[in-house]
Amino acid sequence: MDGFLLLLGRVAGIGGLGLCLVALVARLLGIFYLGTLQVGTLLQGGIGAIVIACFFLLLVLVAQGRAERSLR
Repeated sequence: MDGFLLLLGRVAGIGGLGLCLVALVARLLGIFYLGTLQVGTLLQGGIGAIVIACFFLLLVLVAQGRAERSLR
């Protein structure tokens, strides 16, 4: 389960970072819309994905801490 959460966290983090970078480049080029989405909406989606990734990675850290305490 920890491996799966770690994978989800990494994928969500990389995807969120990618969305943020696309929004940044588009905004620097003066583009306000990508298709039907505003660039700000794309940036918010990227930030949300990074927050979810942090949550999954935090769950992995907490589970590792519990496992270490149960061995003592």
